[in-house]
Amino acid sequence: MRQIDRIRTFMTRVDDRPRLLVAIDTTDGITGWGEAYNHGPDKALPAVINWLETQLVGVDPSRVGYVHQKLIQQSRFPPGAIGLAAIAAIDHACWDIAAKAAGVPVFRLLGGHIRDRVEVYCGVYSAPDAQAAIDEINAYHEAGGYRAFKLSPWRRSPHAGRWGETCRIAGDWFGAMRAGLPVEFELAFDAHAQIAEPVKALQLADALAPYDPLFLEEPLRPEHMPAWGALKTKMNIPLATGESLYNRFEFLALLAADGADIIQPDIAVVGGLTEMRRIADLADAHFVTVMPHNPMGPLATAHNVHFAAAQPNFRLLEFKPPRHAPWATDPYLPVDGYLELRHDRPGWGIEIDESALATEDYVHWERRIQVKRDGGTAYP
Repeated sequence: MRQIDRIRTFMTRVDDRPRLLVAIDTTDGITGWGEAYNHGPDKALPAVINWLETQLVGVDPSRVGYVHQKLIQQSRFPPGAIGLAAIAAIDHACWDIAAKAAGVPVFRLLGGHIRDRVEVYCGVYSAPDAQAAIDEINAYHEAGGYRAFKLSPWRRSPHAGRWGETCRIAGDWFGAMRAGLPVEFELAFDAHAQIAEPVKALQLADALAPYDPLFLEEPLRPEHMPAWGALKTKMNIPLATGESLYNRFEFLALLAADGADIIQPDIAVVGGLTEMRRIADLADAHFVTVMPHNPMGPLATAHNVHFAAAQPNFRLLEFKPPRHAPWATDPYLPVDGYLELRHDRPGWGIEIDESALATEDYVHWERRIQVKRDGGTAYP
């Protein structure tokens, strides 16, 4: 019987962000790979995974559902960000092993692909003015064929001055981009959960609405589900959220409150592909689409590609083109705005160069909280 022999962790990075890769080796010579989400503290994750390894040595990793359930139940209390990130990486390594043992891509184990390729959108956050954003968007379109993009609505800090002026500036900026870009380009906005008052979130949505955004993401803090339902009934543009929610129970509360048009679970946050599919099926039953949160590395993108290939209510995948990830020798890259499925490659369909992981390529990164004009702190 195939058994887990050991679990290895590799602290590395993608571009300027730390990333943790996890490898599970089996007694019959198969290695499965997963990528963990580094919420921080970054170096807490290897210790959690080392502890989870003691629960799994000798277990058949091809029993992916069994492994996932065992780790959730072993936690006893509902695991949060760090625990579920660790479980996600193990879950993904197990899916990789199961598919490699069967000689098929992971999506074949999910019932097969229902779409031939996976459309992606690209984040554009660095451009300081409308023309710079237009130029950057056109460059991305030329390079990868993207037709959908996500930007920040904040042209100044949301704590910098009068709120109505902040909204007006955001709307005017969006209007200038609409005037300078092809009409078929989709533009979405991510407010990064920096608003605590629903009426302010509605004012921002109203400022963006005349120019037809693809969605407004996380205009509120995620914790109070009734506020999301109340906000959605008043907004005239699609409302998206979910990267800060952890499991199907939290997503069910959001969906029951009619709190989103689009959910954005992160496959490396919610406990892996096993839980991700349960969440997406709940959304499907509520006529809600899925656009996964994915600011991650090439391996997490591969996890998402297989999920998206087989999930009926998937729509678009967030994608960040990697500049520095030498351990991924053949990452999924967009062609005409899509990631192509790799039918001839078992498992996740990408190769991991372990020699590139021999030296720790860790880089420290942390979120910088904002400071309001009165000296108090605010979410970044």
